[in-house]
Amino acid sequence: MRVLTVENKIYYSLRIAAAMCFIGHGIFGILTKPVWCNYFGVFGIDHAMSYNLMPIVGTIDILCGTIILLYPLRAIFVWLVVWGTITALLRPLSGEPFAEFIERAGNFGAPLALLILTSNIRKTKTLLSPVNASFKLSERNLQRVIYCLRIMVFLIIAGHGWLNLSGKKDLLDQYKFLGFANPAETAQIIGSSEIIAAFIVLIRPMRHFILLLFVWKVTSELLYPHYELFEWIERGGSYGCIAALWFALHVPGAIKKSITLKPVKRYLITKSKAYTK
Repeated sequence: MRVLTVENKIYYSLRIAAAMCFIGHGIFGILTKPVWCNYFGVFGIDHAMSYNLMPIVGTIDILCGTIILLYPLRAIFVWLVVWGTITALLRPLSGEPFAEFIERAGNFGAPLALLILTSNIRKTKTLLSPVNASFKLSERNLQRVIYCLRIMVFLIIAGHGWLNLSGKKDLLDQYKFLGFANPAETAQIIGSSEIIAAFIVLIRPMRHFILLLFVWKVTSELLYPHYELFEWIERGGSYGCIAALWFALHVPGAIKKSITLKPVKRYLITKSKAYTK
């Protein structure tokens, strides 16, 4: 049985997350989610045409997500960075709070982190080549990935906290459904806690704390009053970024045989000796 290396765990977390984003988003296109009309409206497309286009966009998204799972082309990850950014920006452009864009940083953050992770692989310089898990993690790429993930997780948690503080109706409905007597007050408490948590990740991320955030995010996203499962799938980028950061932060804590590059070994040995003094 093959044992996954640290870089493999980061890689698969981000790859599965990217696929979930595409597939979850595509499902909403197939279901012709009404709010999408607002996003098509940014381009001057009327409601009738929007409903005709939704299944087409959804089918393309699901196809891209399936390709990521079966044959992860680098071009698809590049496209997801662009497409994830565009679709997230359409929310504030259509009149929704800017926090909606920030909270969806995982949609473009997961594929971006994966591209950074594998940026030193010669085979992946071609957009039509697959991004596979057979690679060595350099110290430089490790640090870049960690910085990228810290920023993305900060945006994901801070964005959700901001939506809580602003009293987003869907979140208030969640708390009402769960039996909270004062949903608005609950949203303020959770929102404030999430903002603080986001800054902790940005300033000084700790593995146990990151794991707690992962459990919180995975659990809380299942509580949407409508489309629970599909909403959960679409937000795969959020879980993937948090999980990948948790795996990445494990590297400096111990010398891993899976990381064989000498510069990285020297770096880890130096850190290990510093901790023992």
